Amino acid sequence: MNNGLYVPARVMAVFAHPDDIEFGCAGTIARWVQAGAAAVYVLLTSGDVGIADTSLTRAEAATIREKEQSAAAEVVGVQEVVYLREPDGTLVNTLELRKKLVREIRRFRPEVLICGDPTAWFFSDSYINHPDHRAAASAALEAVFPAAGQPHVFEELAAEGLTAHKVRKVYVNAFGGGETFVNISDVMELKVAALHKHESQFKGWDPEPMIREWSANAGKGKEMAYAEGFRVITLESDEEWAKRTTEAA
Repeated sequence: MNNGLYVPARVMAVFAHPDDIEFGCAGTIARWVQAGAAAVYVLLTSGDVGIADTSLTRAEAATIREKEQSAAAEVVGVQEVVYLREPDGTLVNTLELRKKLVREIRRFRPEVLICGDPTAWFFSDSYINHPDHRAAASAALEAVFPAAGQPHVFEELAAEGLTAHKVRKVYVNAFGGGETFVNISDVMELKVAALHKHESQFKGWDPEPMIREWSANAGKGKEMAYAEGFRVITLESDEEWAKRTTEAA
């Protein structure tokens, strides 16, 4: 369990669509940002097929959804959102996409990267996980390891001043599971407010009761009113990370 004592210096969240971060990990990011972390969002698509209104073009829908995502990020204190503008609804984990993500990792140099779970097909008996979610998660993990940290992988990025960078930890969203839980009780209102910025997605219903229930269930038995759960992969030990950051300084 984690009551917020661990705060990375820099965190990057990589997800498929606008609103994925708000549903999954905006509370954790809000808590870390309040504690001094620098954060960036990387959205692989602009959610341009996520508005079922045939009077809108895909370009118009993308503009709406990017505006909503940027506003949601600002609610929790994140000022930078990168939009890669890959095809929504047909996202594929390609080498080209991996290179784009390696570029962003080497540019921002996060200590922690948050992404989805590429192995998750079912969260309940009434939902099949979106293939874009799984493709985005696979792409993120394959960019983190080993590509971003190996100088001879995509070595041409060095011409852009982007050298190899090893991410310390990967936090994989674990809806209803995981072994690491971040207490988001103090920032739950920010998580809800950020989610509400995605107005195009909530015509006729309010996601707040559902998101509060999910977060309350994650916190049960852990002395947390609300929590977000993760599976955490530690790629560099405390000693290795401390040594590398000291040498870099």
